[in-house]
Amino acid sequence: MRDLLEASFRAAVAAADPLQIVAAHLPPAPKGRTYVAAAGKAAAAMAAAVEAHWRGELSGIAITRYGHGVPTGRIRVVEAGHPVPDEAGEAAAREILKQVKELTADDLLLALLSGGGSSLLSLPAADVPMADLKKVTSQLLKSGAAIQEMNTVRKHLSAIHGGRLAAASKAPVVALIISDVTGDDPTHIASGPCAPDPTTYADAREILTRYRVDAPASVKARLQKAADETPKPGDAAFAKVENKVIATAHRSLEAGALEFAKVGVHPVILGDTVTGEASEVAKTMAALVREIRTHGTPWKPPVALISGGECTVTVSGEGGRGGRCAEFLLSLGIETGGAWAIACDTDGIDGTEDNAGAVLTPDSLARADRNKLNARDLLARHDSYGFFSALGDLVITGPTRTNVNDYRAIVIP
Repeated sequence: MRDLLEASFRAAVAAADPLQIVAAHLPPAPKGRTYVAAAGKAAAAMAAAVEAHWRGELSGIAITRYGHGVPTGRIRVVEAGHPVPDEAGEAAAREILKQVKELTADDLLLALLSGGGSSLLSLPAADVPMADLKKVTSQLLKSGAAIQEMNTVRKHLSAIHGGRLAAASKAPVVALIISDVTGDDPTHIASGPCAPDPTTYADAREILTRYRVDAPASVKARLQKAADETPKPGDAAFAKVENKVIATAHRSLEAGALEFAKVGVHPVILGDTVTGEASEVAKTMAALVREIRTHGTPWKPPVALISGGECTVTVSGEGGRGGRCAEFLLSLGIETGGAWAIACDTDGIDGTEDNAGAVLTPDSLARADRNKLNARDLLARHDSYGFFSALGDLVITGPTRTNVNDYRAIVIP
């Protein structure tokens, strides 16, 4: 069963592999030159895929997370900070914006965007120091804010997000996008550098207030001043822009589902838009597991419950050793008494540790007891990594160089 769960996860990741999917979506070469601006966890792999299939002139920069780079020839790969931005990403983003402003109407801006681009393509506005952007980002990451809410704030602190990159280009813009957000709206993916932004400074201020984020003075001042709003839907700057989503979470869920169908386990896709606090989402899933186990409804076993989306983990005080996928599984194990399940981030990194996620088994809690691990205490301290690491049940893939959000599967035999 563990092999089957892991095979389904690998199939989900493969469905979003840039080396397999990018070529079919490349536009024709322009009369002039082509400049690639790539950002995200899949940026280097997407850049390599373009290089393998592009026959014309080509240059550019791909900014990806540390450890996610791949060899390229014509497009320079820069590794930078994620999920908190850093100066390496700032310098590369500044160079990208400079080069884009020099493009002409005969050229092409080819943007390659994927999850993680919000922090990696991070060029703060002139009145917001990078140190302050780091502070507010760190607070938002712990606040429980949804990714769309975080990105609303980041767009309004940026010189490049929220459609500003596309607006800076005199050349036509084609953005190929691997979606890591629920709904697959380009404005939320990598904070939408090539998409119109429907959100406002007022929205950003409200989000900081709602999540009790004590932002640095420069951030508060910029959001209050609200001097240069992001370009909105209908802006003439987007007449020459095409945003094309080429990989989504749902397509990956479908690929994972096929692995279960092959062996006679009925796959049920519950959706790719599951959000909320990871431990609470697990409680809802556990109730469904109990209903199937006890009453055989709404589906009779064997059945695989498959879902995607992006849960959150709100961390208060110290702690937080583990990501949302492992936290979901630990809560699920406590609520069900144990089950067959997998939860992994398709980028290969769950939170800030070295694992993609973990596997839960029917005897996980019993094994934990024998190892003197208190599951409820570890959950309260957000140390799901410690729990599954001690049991030898982490899933470690290394960087997958793609990202279509989380993959979860629960099997009721």
